[in-house]
Amino acid sequence: MENSIVISVNNILCNLYRNGNINKAVLASARHAVSMASPQAQSVWPVMMAELQKPMLSQNGEPTYAEIATYAAVRLYAIHQQSTDTCVYSSSFNQYNEKPEGLSLFAALASLRQIEDARVALDRRVQPLLATTNVNSVINSLTHLVAILKVSQRTCKIDYARLADDLFHFQMSYEQANRVRLNWGRQYFYSINKSIKTQSEGKKN
Repeated sequence: MENSIVISVNNILCNLYRNGNINKAVLASARHAVSMASPQAQSVWPVMMAELQKPMLSQNGEPTYAEIATYAAVRLYAIHQQSTDTCVYSSSFNQYNEKPEGLSLFAALASLRQIEDARVALDRRVQPLLATTNVNSVINSLTHLVAILKVSQRTCKIDYARLADDLFHFQMSYEQANRVRLNWGRQYFYSINKSIKTQSEGKKN
């Protein structure tokens, strides 16, 4: 189902951006509605449900893992896209071996973390996120992180479809949540450590 979620979220976000004719009303609703069960989220439902495959949809009224992950990704995109004409979503994978435009969220945060003044505040938000297996806490933390990223890197393109896939797997089991958290940690800490190491080696030479 993972590829299905990536494809579905990609289609949803492209439909919302509409080649620059942005669906601002739906994005505003997504920003104000914390969960898809909120009455304010109802205008998001037609766009979202039209792209989700039937197995992803709830049969008992309780949101499925796929619905929770998809709505979270849409809301995070809506927060990032606000007041920006350039699309802030793009895939981080390119099947033609060309350099993709999109970054994973945590790779983008790793880039921001290289700014010394931002590092302490970012770490203070990221480290508790990496320590929890509660998806609601994670989504809440991601909301704050996207808001921080938006301020400093307004037009940075994030792969929100892949983030939805991560959030889907995060809910599957404790082991899956650990794998996702570990992968996020790799993305967040690797870039800065590599940069510091490279700079250090350069000075020695």
